Amino acid sequence: MVADVAKGFGSLVGVRGGTEEPRYDVLGKIHGLEIRRYGPRIAAETTVPGDEESARSAGFRRLAGYIFGANMSKSKIAMTAPVSQVRGPGDSWIVQFYVPSHSTMNTLPTPEEQGVELVEVAAETVAVLRFSGDRSRGTVAARTAELLRVLEKTAWVPNGEPVAWFYDPPWTIPFRRRNEVGVPVMAR
Repeated sequence: MVADVAKGFGSLVGVRGGTEEPRYDVLGKIHGLEIRRYGPRIAAETTVPGDEESARSAGFRRLAGYIFGANMSKSKIAMTAPVSQVRGPGDSWIVQFYVPSHSTMNTLPTPEEQGVELVEVAAETVAVLRFSGDRSRGTVAARTAELLRVLEKTAWVPNGEPVAWFYDPPWTIPFRRRNEVGVPVMAR
């Protein structure tokens, strides 16, 4: 009980202790961007129609259900960070949770909800811009535009769709939030 209260307070002020994040190597830091190399990983994902913010909320709830036991074995899966969001087909958004690194496609429980699927994410190189505070549609769009503008001054070129990553719950004090926008890249 005390540990849960401490975790709750910690998340309020942006303390992320004990939450696994995908591993990566930093290839370089250029003009405020970080170039990262991620290995392959597995994600639980769902596609949600609608505007960016409501899709993020609905997708988060759907995926949280899966990791909290809405799966065929009723087992819980450790929460990880970040929550990932990228534009999907048409007027939809793809929301993902990366699963703990010790998981495999064979050991993960099957989702109960048909809208949740497990996917293998290939290794990739990503240019990342970190920011705190607001994570509204307008802010994410502005930070994504900034990322792409700064990237033009580097030896890297976009090689995929921009993605937004959110590391903290919505109740975290805004200036303590860790948010990032990224885009897969390749060398020019």
